[in-house]
Amino acid sequence: MNNTMQQPLEWRWLNGLESVAAADWNALLPDSGYPFLRHDLLLALEQSGCASRSTGWQPQHWTAWQKGKLVAALPLYQKFHSRGEYVFDFQWAEAYPHFIDPQPGNTAQNYYPKLLSAVPFTPAQGPRLLLADGTSTEAVLKVLQEALQQEFDAGLSGWHLLFAEASQVKQLRQHWPQLLERHACQFHWFNRGYADFDEFLAGMTSKRRKEIRRERRKVAEQGLLMKRVPGASITAAQLQTFYHCYQTTYALRGQRGYLTVDFFARLLATMPEQLLLVLAEHQGQPVAAALFFQDATILYGRYWGALVEADCLHFEACYYQGIEHAIEQGLQRFDPGTQGEHKISRGFEPVITHSLHWLPNIAFAKAVDDFLQRERPMVAAYCEDAKSLLPFHQVAASDR
Repeated sequence: MNNTMQQPLEWRWLNGLESVAAADWNALLPDSGYPFLRHDLLLALEQSGCASRSTGWQPQHWTAWQKGKLVAALPLYQKFHSRGEYVFDFQWAEAYPHFIDPQPGNTAQNYYPKLLSAVPFTPAQGPRLLLADGTSTEAVLKVLQEALQQEFDAGLSGWHLLFAEASQVKQLRQHWPQLLERHACQFHWFNRGYADFDEFLAGMTSKRRKEIRRERRKVAEQGLLMKRVPGASITAAQLQTFYHCYQTTYALRGQRGYLTVDFFARLLATMPEQLLLVLAEHQGQPVAAALFFQDATILYGRYWGALVEADCLHFEACYYQGIEHAIEQGLQRFDPGTQGEHKISRGFEPVITHSLHWLPNIAFAKAVDDFLQRERPMVAAYCEDAKSLLPFHQVAASDR
């Protein structure tokens, strides 16, 4: 623990979210209702066994307290591999041993375990360091750095903060210049006040407008009926169908999905108002499903799977149904998940995502920084190229 002259703060590690009251943790969340840092979701990951030592995600959440009140929190895990993160540092891990000083010292001898602030298996941008109103960012970061330094001294290689919102990245780097910033590119859909899906299409070139309408017709012509089910109306049977579809997606690649049916059942019980299930039915039987999250302004597409092969079904279930829902609900943005250049022609625009990295090994940090200095311009150029491929009329595109 530690004190600052201005604001005495005590920091604590939590080996699980059950150590803190849900109301206290959730009180730190932004008013938008960002779903992925809710106590309910993070606790469900732990209690279902999805985020645990055995899966390589050992909870070690960092918190700061003032006069017995929780005033800051940071989701944090000891990671024993780099899977399920979507910011790829496998090459960093391979290179790390070459930067170890053979002389005794406090430098971690291995890249793993490392400390990671992220939402497990969820590459969705959002807040990461949670602060109560009136809490000094500078004071919180001072005690956070002390806590992380102790972990480094004990043998951890560094700390990584993934998919943080741009405003928080800027704030953190102002107070902590040693943090290295990494960029990547995702594709998001933006609602520009569309009255309906047809008005969204009206801004596109005639060719793309016709192709999207043709894709949607193909789904209907195959006898598939699409249905959107709000979280509060999702039945246990529908959840089981979704989970079967979800696991089928991984099974086709010879893998198993990271998440368990128990995890999804806990979400349905504790935060149904932030869930949306899209079902595809054929002759009254569900054959595909996509699960979405939402808050006050953003729709997040996360999990999908199908029991049949059907032309354009993925586009309909995961993209077009989401766009329609966002328009109907007045949501400002739709984040359909990571990667996927095929999203560009369907109206999803490139956006830069951010991660921060603290690597106490000075020689290793310099090497990574050199790499990032070369990587960032390439990411920026990729995003600019992607913008040039957007299917909107030139006049509309120039305003984006």
